[in-house]
Amino acid sequence: MSRHPIRPLWLSLLCWLWLFCCPPVQAAEIGISNQRLELSDDGYVLNADFSFDLNPRLEDAVNRGLVLTFVADFQLERERWYWLDEKIARRSLTYRLSYHALTRQYRLSRGVLHQSFDNLSAALAVLRRLRNWLVIEHKEHDVTPGTRYQAMLRLRLDTTQLPRPFQISALGNKEWTLDSDWRTWTLILPEASAAGDAPQ
Repeated sequence: MSRHPIRPLWLSLLCWLWLFCCPPVQAAEIGISNQRLELSDDGYVLNADFSFDLNPRLEDAVNRGLVLTFVADFQLERERWYWLDEKIARRSLTYRLSYHALTRQYRLSRGVLHQSFDNLSAALAVLRRLRNWLVIEHKEHDVTPGTRYQAMLRLRLDTTQLPRPFQISALGNKEWTLDSDWRTWTLILPEASAAGDAPQ
């Protein structure tokens, strides 16, 4: 008889806890490039390019009528040597990608606006190009042109917006994971005379 019959059970439990609490680190599936802030009449707008493709599971889900929700998150901070960085602005933008069998068209919605496309590739091409997103409004945020700030941007597939059975299936499933790391860059907000330059 073993002197320590409980030990193998504890070892198994510890292994399971490690697997759940320390999942393997995976590379981001979405790349971000050409991010820049530009001055507009209402404030500062954000432009950026995303690089990604839908894996077969996600593409099949869309073609079967499931709506995929993507969320772009933006943050602007000002560094402070004497305290934590000051959070100036936070914004989220939601995209909904769907397929309508009756019209045989794909639809990409951004807020109350939407566009229809004959194929999925065309819809994804628009989703990959973030243009003229108003992230800093003059009337809401106290920002100073010519001052250095730190900006952060990411894009992610929001699985919490899926129907309940799919949310459960998506837990820990890499096939349902599609997101980027936070893309962080330092910038100086352009002044009115330099609108469009958007130095990085």
